[in-house]
Amino acid sequence: MLLNLATAETLPEDMVQLMYHSYDGGGVEVNGPALLVRKEFKDQFSVNAGYYQDSISGASPDVIASASPYSETRDEFSLGVDALLGNSLVSLGYINSDEDDYEGNNFSFGISQSFFAQMTTMSLGYTVGQDTVKRVDNDFAEDIDRYQFSVGLTQVLTSTMLMNLTAEGITEEGYLSNPYRSKRVFGTFAGSEIYPRTRTSTAFAVRLKKLLWSDDAASISYRYFDDSWDIVSHTLELGFTRTLNNRSVADLVYRYYDQSGASFFSSDFQGLFQFMASDKELSTYQSHTIGLNLTYELFNDYLYGFDRGELGFAYDFRMNEYEDYFAPNSSSTEPYEFDANVFNINLSLFY
Repeated sequence: MLLNLATAETLPEDMVQLMYHSYDGGGVEVNGPALLVRKEFKDQFSVNAGYYQDSISGASPDVIASASPYSETRDEFSLGVDALLGNSLVSLGYINSDEDDYEGNNFSFGISQSFFAQMTTMSLGYTVGQDTVKRVDNDFAEDIDRYQFSVGLTQVLTSTMLMNLTAEGITEEGYLSNPYRSKRVFGTFAGSEIYPRTRTSTAFAVRLKKLLWSDDAASISYRYFDDSWDIVSHTLELGFTRTLNNRSVADLVYRYYDQSGASFFSSDFQGLFQFMASDKELSTYQSHTIGLNLTYELFNDYLYGFDRGELGFAYDFRMNEYEDYFAPNSSSTEPYEFDANVFNINLSLFY
């Protein structure tokens, strides 16, 4: 099972993938199945269809303090097509996400082109999102429009090293808050949060991947993000891939995330202002993630109509530490922190 650093444009492999995912942390549990199917036609086109489900229960501390715990299911359907045109790969996609109090629709377009004997690949992407936020207990409904543009460069530096650069910009307009969450003023909840109606953000990332001895590899990446709400974040990720034998591969990842708070965030306001938010995700915080991903090749000969089969298991342990957010209705004088366990198991069958 070799690691490939080549950047030549190719169609995705024909495959059927079944997955089960689970998240447990911060008072919220999320789990559900997923299915993805890809099929190539005439060596030039590949279509894909997917289904993803989240069963969500519980609530984070800032929601449960001003509302009841909830339980709901989100269903996501996706359709896409990739077309190989010479050294270019053109992609179109659509995703619909639906739950009791939120509906999302995303339309995406992407193109990537290889140059210089396939040593360099440029990519462009554009996504439009049209969402509707609702409440289950009344007729509240507000719209959100999102526009995202991205550009990327992948360059083979040496026979064993690959570099990837990406940049993206996002503009959001509409109702950007959570209709169930309240702001805290002088220690008590005082009505819904008040967010700006617009948000623009930019992000830049660089990633280096180095092939080591045999088929092992190491990677390092850094991402910088800032937005018009004065949030600035830094993400550093270190990865190591180890080929255990000719059928098994293990990936070990460490990720560090650091974020400054929004200009209108406070865990407890001492007055009234134009914009006011008490959402912990807009506060100053850091997180550490340690992840392990194991992939095992079940077979690589023809079996029941499939050419190859793989079984994968991934587990992340996340530690979240907040600097200026304090859990409501808690006697603790220390800032809030929580751990989360995330795992998924997937079966991939290639044909």
